[in-house]
Amino acid sequence: MKIIPFEILTLQQEGYHIILHIELLDKKFKMVLDTGASKTVLDRNTLLEAGIDEQKLKETSILSSGLGTNEMQSAIFTLPYLKIADWECKKFEVAVLDLSTINYAYSQIDADPVVGVLGGDILHSYGAIINYKKKTLHLNEKRRKLAE
Repeated sequence: MKIIPFEILTLQQEGYHIILHIELLDKKFKMVLDTGASKTVLDRNTLLEAGIDEQKLKETSILSSGLGTNEMQSAIFTLPYLKIADWECKKFEVAVLDLSTINYAYSQIDADPVVGVLGGDILHSYGAIINYKKKTLHLNEKRRKLAE
């Protein structure tokens, strides 16, 4: 099990977000850990700016809800790798959405933009344990075999 440090971003009205420092596509980003998000999501514009060929984004007919809107068009992308501290997973499928509303909200509180949201798919698959007191996320190195 790998132990990953995180930051806690204090929001207005006594809210908090867990912020992780990650690496993907040979670049470093910040990402929100969201236990309420069912799937890991990356920002479309950030991926394109990082050099991803738009044709590698597989558009879906599924409309995603949450993330500050009622419904938005989504795509799917298979990440070659996602690295958080010394933990890494390879070839993981993520949703791709326009997260500009989240990053706009972050800019309003002088917080850095995020590349996306680490969701329940990774948290569950890798047996996540979140320790708020120590500000650490524990993830197994291998994906768990989940019962269907």
